[in-house]
Amino acid sequence: MDDLVIDKARAAEFASYTTSIFLLGWAAGGLTLGALGDRYGRARMLTVSVLIYSVCTGLNAFASTYTQFCAYRFITGVGIGGVFGLSVALIADSLPDRSRSPALVLLQSLSAAGNISAAFLGMYIGSSKALLFGLHPWQAMFVLGTIPAFISVFVLYRIKEPIKWVEAKAAGIKTGIRFGSYFVLLGNKKWRTNALLGLAICSVGIIGLWGIGNFHPRIVRSVVEQHLATKHLSDTQMASAKAYWSSVAMLLQNIGAFFGITVLAKFAEAKGRKPAFTLALILSFIATLMVFKGLREFNQIFWMIPIMGFCQNSIMGLYSIYLPELFPTSLRSTGTSFAYNFGRIAAASAPFTIGVITRSLGGNIEGFRTAGSWVSLILFAGLFIVPFLPETKGLPLPEEN
Repeated sequence: MDDLVIDKARAAEFASYTTSIFLLGWAAGGLTLGALGDRYGRARMLTVSVLIYSVCTGLNAFASTYTQFCAYRFITGVGIGGVFGLSVALIADSLPDRSRSPALVLLQSLSAAGNISAAFLGMYIGSSKALLFGLHPWQAMFVLGTIPAFISVFVLYRIKEPIKWVEAKAAGIKTGIRFGSYFVLLGNKKWRTNALLGLAICSVGIIGLWGIGNFHPRIVRSVVEQHLATKHLSDTQMASAKAYWSSVAMLLQNIGAFFGITVLAKFAEAKGRKPAFTLALILSFIATLMVFKGLREFNQIFWMIPIMGFCQNSIMGLYSIYLPELFPTSLRSTGTSFAYNFGRIAAASAPFTIGVITRSLGGNIEGFRTAGSWVSLILFAGLFIVPFLPETKGLPLPEEN
């Protein structure tokens, strides 16, 4: 933002708006590509999704204005939006019941592994004293980040559609079952109820992570700046140090996330989905308040950030298990994408709200801490949704009525 916006004093505020735009693109892509996955195939549309976001991730690096950057972020979000629902439906339809949940947990936990690799990359670029490829550090991150996504397109192209989906699609043509139809999803009482409850529980967790938790680098940078104040570093050295330690924090967050996703998923398998959601929401709320109000010292980064990563991301693993258990084959990608991605629209309001509240409180770091703490109440509110969720532990995937 410092390179793209004219009003440097509002760079952090504008940064929160780009996240809102990114999440709106994510919602649009999820709703569209998820339905197309039920109609034309999970693997085929997953390939398209990854191709879109890999190309547009690279284009982010070459944005010369704030408007261009936002446009690329939106289209990147469209591509990413299709990935979760399509991936979950692809795995759920490919594996037997006994293997489905462990595989879906592995899918979600490996997203943390990808984020860890990105954090290492950020640490290297943040500490580099030279421009890579003649690009600013943020530009280099986008260019390098597009490579693995683009390579994976060629892997996805070779994946065949699940036999379960192929057979269901053939049978549906004969019986008149409509695949990937929002009219059917929202017109059938059972699927509509599951979709709306799934949407509600997804919205609170997504707001907690994307609307609040992923903004912890701003707090980390302020703590690092205070910690290094006596070192009399130049502006360039200070910027490099803050970039480096922000990436360290992202690394720590995602190490915690990997274990949080794994542990809560095992808890869900043992005790049930509803108890697991309750525990995840309580932990997430407490951990968010701990970081936003309590992270003041440099050494606290090393234990507070992993705990928040564990708590806030634990609920994401539950989504990967739970959502495909709510919908039949003809609506599995559509329903999962609706619940997981339509909530991004609500989540998109959180960064905007934090930005507005922060500005109203003076635009400083204390205003930002207070804004994040207030918005985190949405996590606590999620506890009132859990009693209404259907319990799916031990049940086979639903099929057509």
